[in-house]
Amino acid sequence: MIINPENVPSRTTSTYPDKFKPMVLGRVKQALGNAAGLQNFGVNLVTLAPGSCSALRHWHTRQDEFIYVIEGEVTLVTDTGAQILTPGMMAGFPAGEEDGHQLVNRSKSSVVYLEIGDRLRRGFAHRTPDDEVYYPDHDLIAQPGADGNTIFTHKDGTLYES
Repeated sequence: MIINPENVPSRTTSTYPDKFKPMVLGRVKQALGNAAGLQNFGVNLVTLAPGSCSALRHWHTRQDEFIYVIEGEVTLVTDTGAQILTPGMMAGFPAGEEDGHQLVNRSKSSVVYLEIGDRLRRGFAHRTPDDEVYYPDHDLIAQPGADGNTIFTHKDGTLYES
């Protein structure tokens, strides 16, 4: 199926607790995988405005992630430090590797990249069964809830209030 990104709806929402939502302002995602009818993995076209970031620095217990930079200069921040990625560069984040990662646009131009991972189902953050997401720079853990929604807790296990 051929997809024209101009016909794919954009979303700027975040499932993070309210106190973390400002950190991803300026992030726009288009679910290209949804537009193609993909069932087994998801593909998002992501645009980051100057000063915005892809997510809080995080790692998944069960979900692999992969990114491919199309346009602009973006900074990949991991446990080992920061590295500049330019068009054509890629990075992969295997499930279970405790190396938090995020992309930050520290440039003066927009950044565009493809984000590939598990399917986003029903608009919830969790895609892989039993996947947990750890945020090493913040007092935050994401876990799948019984109803399919994401549950955000503090590292001590207490629930976040939005």
